[in-house]
Amino acid sequence: MGVLDGLKGFKVTFKQMAEPRITTQYPKEKRPKPPRFHGRHVLNRYEDGMEKCIGCELCAGVCPVGCIYVRGKDNPLEDPVSPGERYGFVYEINFLRCIHCDLCVEACPTEAITESKLFEFSFTSREDAIYTKAELVVDDDGKPRQQPWEDWREGDDKLDSGWMRATSPSGDPDYEGIVHWSNELGYGTRAPERGQSDLPPEQATPEFLVREVMADRIPRKAGGRVR
Repeated sequence: MGVLDGLKGFKVTFKQMAEPRITTQYPKEKRPKPPRFHGRHVLNRYEDGMEKCIGCELCAGVCPVGCIYVRGKDNPLEDPVSPGERYGFVYEINFLRCIHCDLCVEACPTEAITESKLFEFSFTSREDAIYTKAELVVDDDGKPRQQPWEDWREGDDKLDSGWMRATSPSGDPDYEGIVHWSNELGYGTRAPERGQSDLPPEQATPEFLVREVMADRIPRKAGGRVR
């Protein structure tokens, strides 16, 4: 391998060296997170309030670290919990084990489990780290149920199913920008992700670049150099 070939490997590194440096006053100030961010999980509901989870246990089966425990139960005929024959009677996630790989989201056939933007946890006991169904199912407004030890900020509860709209089925470009996912309580049918089709911005889920968002916060020295 020649010298030029070695320098090509540092292309991204050299490019980043020329970019402005961004510093935020964490934890008082947080940068916005991208739509596909993998944070703590939520269990979604349909617009009519019914739960999406059908207790199939596929998420538990695919989990590489075994942090999910699910038990299904037959739906009561007089007051069904989900549209199917069964629903998730028991649902637990041990976040001391979870690696946020998102395989559970990919395996779910009903888009019941997705991940929010929250990633800061401050557990005071091992019991707090094990989330039950009561803590995972979204509230009546469709937003995650905040726990006392969670540091939620504005925007962390939004786009918690962004991963579901990130790619088209089987990677077929003919389906990019076409809705093929179910509605959500509090949000209806969300728009496709922006940038993967010819949809105009107003018909797609917003996206952003961190450097663009932070551009107005970056002070400049004399001579135009960005610090």
